[in-house]
This record gives sequence, C-alpha cells and structure tokens, in this order.
Amino acid sequence: MNLFWKSLFGKITPTARLEKEEADLIEAMNRYREVEKSVELAEYKTLFHEVKSSDFIERKKMLQNRKYKDTEEYRVSAKYRKLEKAPNIQLYYQVLKSAVLEQFMEFKTSSEFEDLSDKDKVSKSEKLQKFKHFEHSKEYKTYTRFHDSFIIKEYEQLKSKTADPEFKARNDFWSNPHRWKTTPEYKKEQRFYELAKNPDIVFFLKEKPERFEKFERLKLSFNDEFKWNSLDKSHWNFGFHYPNARLMGNHSFANEKQANNFGQNVSVDNGILRIATKHEKIKAAAWHPTKGFIENEFSFSSDILQTADKFRQRGGVFRAKIRCTGNINHAFWLGADNKLPHINIFHFDGKCIKVGNANRNVVDGIKIKGINTSQFFIYSLIWTSKELVWYINDFEVYRTASNIPNTDMYMVFNSFITQKQKGTTGAFEVDWVRAYQY
Repeated sequence: MNLFWKSLFGKITPTARLEKEEADLIEAMNRYREVEKSVELAEYKTLFHEVKSSDFIERKKMLQNRKYKDTEEYRVSAKYRKLEKAPNIQLYYQVLKSAVLEQFMEFKTSSEFEDLSDKDKVSKSEKLQKFKHFEHSKEYKTYTRFHDSFIIKEYEQLKSKTADPEFKARNDFWSNPHRWKTTPEYKKEQRFYELAKNPDIVFFLKEKPERFEKFERLKLSFNDEFKWNSLDKSHWNFGFHYPNARLMGNHSFANEKQANNFGQNVSVDNGILRIATKHEKIKAAAWHPTKGFIENEFSFSSDILQTADKFRQRGGVFRAKIRCTGNINHAFWLGADNKLPHINIFHFDGKCIKVGNANRNVVDGIKIKGINTSQFFIYSLIWTSKELVWYINDFEVYRTASNIPNTDMYMVFNSFITQKQKGTTGAFEVDWVRAYQY
C-alpha cells in the first residue's frame, strides 16, 4: 500500500489538524455531558414545555389583547364612579352628614314636631320656621328620596367592593395596558429567553451527540505524555520481559548490530520520549539461537521499553504519536508472556512501515509506503474479539479477522539494526501513547 497520493490529496488528515479535531471533539463531548446534567438545562426544558404549550400561548394572547372595558372590574368601577359623581347622590351624602339633618331628625321625635302643622305657632317661632323650611327643602326631599333606596344600597355595595384589596389588585391589573409584564408567566417567559441565550444551552441544542460515539464508547486506561524525567518514575521498564524472572531481560540478539543499553539511551525532553540509536562500540549480552547468552561487541547502542509489569490489556484501542529517523528499525508493538501473539502497531524497517499480527505461527499484515516517518503520525490499533484494525491518523490501512489474540498484552517501544542493514544513528520519538477500553 502506497499512501503518498492519499496523504497529498487530503485522504489522510494532517496530524496537527487531527489532534486538534479530536481534542475539540473530546472537549465538546465533556462539555455536552456536563451541560446535560446541569440545573439550567433542566430548568430550560421545563420552561420550554410550558412556554411553548398551547395553554400558555392562548393565555398570553388573552392577557395582552383583552380590553379593559370588557372586564367585570371595569364595569364595576365605571358604575361606581358614575354613581359617585351623580349630583343627587352627592347631595344625599352631604345632607346625611349635616348637622341640620341630625337636629331635624331629633326634632321629629319630640312633641314639638306636631307644631309644624300649626301656622300660628310656626309664625311665632324661629325654631319652627327653620325646621319647616328644611322639611320643604331640596336637601331634605333628596334625603327622603334616596335614604334606604336601592340605588344607595347599590352604591354602598359598589363602594365596598371597589375598596376591597383583592378587587383593587384585579382592577389595577386589568387597567394596566402592560399587564402581561406583571404576570408570573411573563417572568417565566423572560427566564426561558434568558436560558435560551445561555452559551452552554445554545451549544447543547446545536450539538449532535452522535458524533461523540467514537470516544464515548472508550474509557482511557493508559496515558503517558512523558512528563517524567526518570524511568523509575514512569510506566516503563527497559529490556525484554520474560515470565521467568531469572532470565536476563536487557540483552540484544547476536544477529543485530545494536546493544540494548539498560535504558541509558532513553530520554524525555519537552514531553517527547526519545530512544536514541548511537554509533558507539559497546560490549553487551546477546542471545544466540544455539549458544544461548554470549558477550558480543556491538557497533551501536539503543534501547527497548515495555510496560509488562505495569500495564497490560486485552482488547481496546492502542494509539501513539510517533516519528523516527535513521535507516534502522523502529517499532511500537504489543507482546505477551510467550513469543506469540505479537502485534505490530507500527514497525519501520528503514524503508517502509509494516503492520500486522503474528499468532499461532500465522503471520498476516501489510507493508505501507508513502508516509514520511520523520514527521509525526498517529498509529492506532482497534482490537475487538472479532477483528484487528490498523489506522494511520484517521485512515484505515489494514484489517484482519484471523487469529485474534485472547490474552492480556503489554506495549513495547524499541529500535534495532539487523545484520542486513548497514546501520546508522537514529531516533525513535513518541509524543504520547494512550490505551482505551470499551
């Protein structure tokens, strides 16, 4: 497989852009789930159903459009004001409160009252003349006409009704042309509009949560961004891993040109792990297929790192952001206690990238060209019970459903030089490595 043209024409998303897109997606996902649990969103949803309901809309329309003149409050108030302004009724209440009426009503209960019918007595008495004049006055006639009348009773009822605090509140409400703004419903509506402009809620309503599916199914189980400065403070050990602790892990192979150097060729700088392959003569242990461990002199040194004692996982997703230099081998792979299974997530042999799976003495995989390995790319493996799928950035490069491992496996980074290679210096650099579980 040659990915040159796919990379050139954008079939493979550039690493920096892919990282940003994924970071933005994860940030959006986390924000979405936080907003989803928020009190504000719950309030918004409740208000939405209320404010958008037909009952609410109809009541708002009625409160805004109903004319004050069409209300019972207006009719009562208008009638009261009309009676209150009526001259006869005004005169009645003036007379009712007057001293002359009080005196006359007291006089009516006296024996002298009969003298009012005697003209001679009236002509001789100022008192009788005064009361006689009042008896025939407009004021007294108005009093007698209206006292205990239906209209006065009605007026008093209206007066009492309009003075009632509850009626006054209703009347003030209906007489207010801006009455809608005084209602609890208006406050709810305004709160709804306020929440509708809330940046988090706007974001939530516009977001499509289905685009989070890729990451929501995953739980981060391992993450190393290489902030450490010492191997013993990290997730990694140098050397190969063997179930038998008595077997020496830090060795090379007799058919290789580099000595693995006890982690001394490993460094971390600015958050980047670096395994350096150096040109130097060094004596070290080497495994020979017939002689076992022998001391060998090597022309190069390098290193191997693995997580066998600190992290293993069966299935899931394994990802690393990698670049490398030098006409040598650099590899990111998964290993187990036995030689097999073995999964190459990334293996650069100095010419091309290899990915694949070796299990039960069956090897499958693919060679990939057209990728500039001196630049950072993200190499991923998706491992399920049914298949293994490899990606470079967001582009699928290989898939197999054969010989799927069924054991916990650990991660390994290493650089090495085969006998067939001339050998050069080089570097294997990892910006970050992560593992996820489903």
